[in-house]
Amino acid sequence: MMDDVAIDGSGTSGSDKPRRGRRVRMTGAERRQQLLDIGRTLFAERGFEGTSVEEIAAKAGVSKPVVYEHFGGKEGLYAVVVDREMRQLLDMVTGALTAGHPRELLEQAAFALLDYIETYRDGFRILVRDSPVAQSTGTFASLISDIATQVEDILGLEFKARGFDPKLAPLYAQALVGMVALTGQWWLDARRPKKAEVAAHLVNLAWHGLDGLEQKPRLIGHRKS
Repeated sequence: MMDDVAIDGSGTSGSDKPRRGRRVRMTGAERRQQLLDIGRTLFAERGFEGTSVEEIAAKAGVSKPVVYEHFGGKEGLYAVVVDREMRQLLDMVTGALTAGHPRELLEQAAFALLDYIETYRDGFRILVRDSPVAQSTGTFASLISDIATQVEDILGLEFKARGFDPKLAPLYAQALVGMVALTGQWWLDARRPKKAEVAAHLVNLAWHGLDGLEQKPRLIGHRKS
């Protein structure tokens, strides 16, 4: 499948008459990627509801039917954009977990998420929005759960070695990854302190919090249930 796109020509012929714009043919794969890039930018800026098929088509220099032909509509385009971002983030986090020491693993996980936020800002802004479209990879919350699963087994081994109940490892994994994700969302706008310092403070809180865990934590307030 080929799509035509007009390119304005400003050159002149030998008679000094302006040449008409020529049309460059895009392959179907090139057009699809172009629409994904445009949609990604608009969804990050305006959200799903604030973005229209008309605007996507206009920025791509095509008619609305071209967008429908490739994605079936705005919902289909949005779903593909979100799925790609989720896979990118999950791949970065799981690929970063290579160390043997638990504290360094925490550092690697924190850096991986912050690296993604820094490099793929538009993608992260899309992920943290409430999505009106179901994706094959689920929601941002389910993505965080997938990442937490990567460190769950590591925590379970540490808990067992220290005399804690390893069945609680999933709870702590969710808490740790959620802490990093929410901090990263704040850092995306704040941009201070520097990434390495943010990672150091996150690991400081997580590691020393884990180091001082009570085997049977108790509530000190009046409410007990």
